[in-house]
Amino acid sequence: MADRHSASLVDADLLHLLRSWFNRGFLSFSPITWSSPADLLERVIRHEAVHNIHSWDALRDRLLPADRRCYGFFHQSMPGEPLIFVEVALTRGTPGSIAPLLASDRDVLDAGAADTAVFYSISNCQDGLRGISFGNFLIKQVAEDLRRELPGLRTFVTLSPIPGFMAWLKREHGALAARIEPLIDNPAIESHRDKLLQACATYLAYARDGHNRPLDPVARFHLGNGASIERLNWAADGSAKGLRQSAGMMVNYRYELGRVEDRHDAHAQDGTISMSTAFRRVFGRRWPGSTAGDQHAR
Repeated sequence: MADRHSASLVDADLLHLLRSWFNRGFLSFSPITWSSPADLLERVIRHEAVHNIHSWDALRDRLLPADRRCYGFFHQSMPGEPLIFVEVALTRGTPGSIAPLLASDRDVLDAGAADTAVFYSISNCQDGLRGISFGNFLIKQVAEDLRRELPGLRTFVTLSPIPGFMAWLKREHGALAARIEPLIDNPAIESHRDKLLQACATYLAYARDGHNRPLDPVARFHLGNGASIERLNWAADGSAKGLRQSAGMMVNYRYELGRVEDRHDAHAQDGTISMSTAFRRVFGRRWPGSTAGDQHAR
C-alpha cells in the first residue's frame, strides 16, 4: 500500500513538472501546409488518430486546397515534432457526414465564401504527454486566427466521432445492442434509427464517469473546453471503425467564442452541459429543468 502511495505521489510530481515544461508559454503555434518539411508531413500521416491518411495524395487533399487548413502546437525544444495538430475544413453550413469532407473528387470551395470552420480531426502526437491538455488552447487559437483571416466565418464546429457509444450500449442496453450489432452494416439498421439516436443522445448528455465528467472521451474534451452539443448526425461515418464504435453516428460540437469561457466554468463547477434545441429534439421532449434557448443537462 505504501509503495502504491509513493508511486502515485511520484506520478503527480512528474505530471506537474511536465505541465510546467509544456505550458502554453513555451509552445509555438504554426500552420502545417503542403510546403512544410517532408519529415513533418510524415509525422502528420503517422500520428493522424481519427481518419487515417493512407497516402501522400490523401494528405495533399487535406492540406493543399484553398478550403483546408491544418495547425499544430510545437515545443521550442523540438521544433519539428508536433505535440498536437488539428485539421480544419472550411464549408458553407454545418456538415453532417465525414465522407464529403474527405472525398478526393469534391468541389473545392473558395475560402472567402465559407461561413463555417469545421474541426474534423484532432490528433495528439506524444503518448507520454496524454495527461496534459493542449487541445483547448489549440482550438481557441485556430478559431481566433481564422476569424481574423476570414471575417465571413460565423460558425465554429466539430464533426466528431463518438468512440464509446456502442460499448456503453452493450453495458446499459444489452438487448438493444444485441439486435443492432448484426445489422451494423446493413440497411435494415434504419428501422432502429430513432431508438439509436435517443440512446446516443442520452449517452452524450447523461453518461458520466466517477468524476462527474462525460463518459465519452471526445465529449469530455470538447464540453470541458466550453463547447456545446449542436447536432447528432445519423449515418455520418460509414467506415468500419465508425460503425463499430457508434453505429455510424457522429456529433457536432459548437464553439461560440463569446460563450466558451462561461460554458467551460459552468461545466467545471457542476458538470453542466450546454446543448442546442435541435439536439434536444432527439428526445421529443424538453430536458428536465430546462429553459428556452440553450438547454442544459447536469
